[in-house]
Amino acid sequence: MDKVVSSPEEAIADLRDGASVAVTGFGTSYGFPCSLLVATRDKGVKNLCLVCNSPGAVGQLRAVLLIQSGQVSRMIVSFSARPGLRTGAEDLIEAGKMEVELVPQGILVERMRAGGAGIPAFYSPVGIGTPIAEGKEVRYFDGKPHILEHALRVDFALLRGYRADRLGNVQFRGTNANFNSAFAKGARTAIVEVDEIVEPGEIPPDQIHLPGAFIDRVVKATVEPDAVRPAPRRPADTPRLYNGKPSWTRNEMARRVAAMLPEPSYVNLGTGMPTLVSNYLGDRDIILQGENGILGYGEIVEGDAVDPSVFNAAGQFVAPKPGVAYFDSVTAFEMARGGRLDVVVLGAYQVDQEGNLANYSTGNPLLGGIGGAMDLVAGKKTLIVMMEHRDSKDRPKLVRRTTMPLTGRACVDIVVTDLAILRWVDGGFVMEEVAEGFSPQEVLALTDMEVRISPKLA
Repeated sequence: MDKVVSSPEEAIADLRDGASVAVTGFGTSYGFPCSLLVATRDKGVKNLCLVCNSPGAVGQLRAVLLIQSGQVSRMIVSFSARPGLRTGAEDLIEAGKMEVELVPQGILVERMRAGGAGIPAFYSPVGIGTPIAEGKEVRYFDGKPHILEHALRVDFALLRGYRADRLGNVQFRGTNANFNSAFAKGARTAIVEVDEIVEPGEIPPDQIHLPGAFIDRVVKATVEPDAVRPAPRRPADTPRLYNGKPSWTRNEMARRVAAMLPEPSYVNLGTGMPTLVSNYLGDRDIILQGENGILGYGEIVEGDAVDPSVFNAAGQFVAPKPGVAYFDSVTAFEMARGGRLDVVVLGAYQVDQEGNLANYSTGNPLLGGIGGAMDLVAGKKTLIVMMEHRDSKDRPKLVRRTTMPLTGRACVDIVVTDLAILRWVDGGFVMEEVAEGFSPQEVLALTDMEVRISPKLA
């Protein structure tokens, strides 16, 4: 049995108009099937249904190539839009020329895995009380509501591995396993491009991460991924001014969040501002987990310290710590939904006085990035929200009632802003600390929710 084909073009020769195509990849372009994507673009097939985590930004070797070339009519994704990174998909969605289904990351991989396992549907606690639940059947198990989710199968999956043999056995490196296994299992035809093709037996059996039974074609990569570069970050050491006075910087906020984390604990840091917390943990007994498939990473690194296969869920390169483990996203979300995480730290657009969280869309529930947040909220023990006190248009982010699509209901335990720390106590938020130079009354004047002041306020 020999599954090797001579070129990416041969590998997708039977890809036709109207096909459903899953494209793997998470964080950095090294984990994307760049050669197969370029071949698909050049083939010119139309009316595709694209299934992926995120299309990526314009200019990247990611699924956005197929959107820019006008080949996609429908998307099933975790991110249809990202702040400040328009891809053209937003215009098509808003004009009604492209259908989109936003799916939480963990549910997306679970639907694909279920499709490959012959399981037609399953119930999940993820997304209860949010736009994701609208129109779906809800049943109660152990007194808690669960949403019916249907399995997902696709015609083709375009995958990216490190090595494969002629039998189709695949090895991944670092955090690049992510969506590959689930997408391969849910595809009628799974195609993997790899750096190296070897003979059967050259990959040690315990290093085969995806058995060849799930792979139909193997091809050697012919297109280099995007150059390794750190993910863009906003300055973290410049304070914002309120009433002409400096607030806490993002680094100072990260230090405060780090100091709150219990030991020992498993902690997930969301994308954006929360990733800074990893720089302030040192040798404490805290193990960081990422939904891209990593357990046991440290601070953000640059330059010679970068390994392109070791990054967090935000696509930032990080230092592996002794005992680090790599796995696929299905396993990562089993940890999240299964209650294995002690603390989750997320950013937010809004938090209201009922503890509701809105952090994936600024208005249109079809345009935004759910990512893994809904899965993380569903299984968390403690949720810390880390955000600026007011948004870029100087509107309050701590509000009486959220006006944006919800990520989770009554789920926020602690809020750390650049002006204050609030904790949920007895049905409401209590202000425990304010930034130096500010009075509690000043902070309350910049807040649009009912907040009690702790008698022990710092």
